[in-house]
Amino acid sequence: MGRVTDKVAIITGAASGLGLASARRLAEEGARVVLADINLEQGQAVADEIPGARFEHLDVTREANWIALIDKVIADVGRLDILLNCAGIVRLASIEDTTEEIWRQINAVGTDGTFFGCKHALRVMKVAGGGSIINMCSTASIQGGPMIFAYAASKSAIRGMTKSVAVLSAQHGYGVRCNSVHPGNMRTPMLEGMKEIVRENDPEAAKAMENVWVGEPVDVANMVLFLASDESVAVNGAAMVVDNTTTITEGVVPH
Repeated sequence: MGRVTDKVAIITGAASGLGLASARRLAEEGARVVLADINLEQGQAVADEIPGARFEHLDVTREANWIALIDKVIADVGRLDILLNCAGIVRLASIEDTTEEIWRQINAVGTDGTFFGCKHALRVMKVAGGGSIINMCSTASIQGGPMIFAYAASKSAIRGMTKSVAVLSAQHGYGVRCNSVHPGNMRTPMLEGMKEIVRENDPEAAKAMENVWVGEPVDVANMVLFLASDESVAVNGAAMVVDNTTTITEGVVPH
C-alpha cells in the first residue's frame, strides 16, 4: 500500500475499461485521481465510487480543453505527477474499408488526444522537476492489425510519440518519464463491442475468438501503477507489453 501516496494523477478514458481499472488501482495505492472522460454521466458515477477521486469532463480532441484541465488541476492542488492517456476508440475496418471519417475520428481521439496530453503535462511537469506520462498503446502497434487499420496506425504513432518525449526529457534534464503500455486482448467494453460485431458478421471467427487468451483490466492497471510509482525511476521510453506472450507466439495463446 502507498506506492503512489499523495501523487496527483489525471486519467483520460477513465469512465470504463482500462482507464477505470487504472484509476481504481492508483487510488488504492494513495493517489489523488482525476478521472477525465467525454462521458459525463458514467464518468461522474464511477468517480463517486472511488475515495478521494473527482471527475472532469474532457473532450481530448481539443487542445484548449487540455490546457484548461491541466491548468485547473495545478490551480486546485498545485501539482501533476501522473498522466495516463487512455482515451481511445476502435472501429473494425481494413485499409480498403477505412473511410476518411473513420480515420479522422480514431486519430482525433487516440493520436491527437495523446499528443495534447503529453504536450501540456510535460509543460507543467518539467517546471516541477519530474513526473510520469503513461500512454496506453496496444499490441496492434507491434503486430499487424489488418482489420483495425486506423487504430493500429494511431497506436503506432503513440509508440513513436512516447519515445520522442522520453528522449527529449532525458536530454534536457526535465525529469519527466514517458512510457507506453501495450496490452493484448483485455476483458473490456471495447473488446466486447468488437466481439459482438464479429458475431453478427462472422460466427465462425467469433467462435474462434472465444478460445484465445484474454487478460483482465487489473493486469494492465498493475503495470500502470508500476510506471506511475517511483519504483520505475529508471524506466523511460519503454514499451511495456502485457500480453502473455501473444506477440511472440506462433499461432494463438489458448484461453
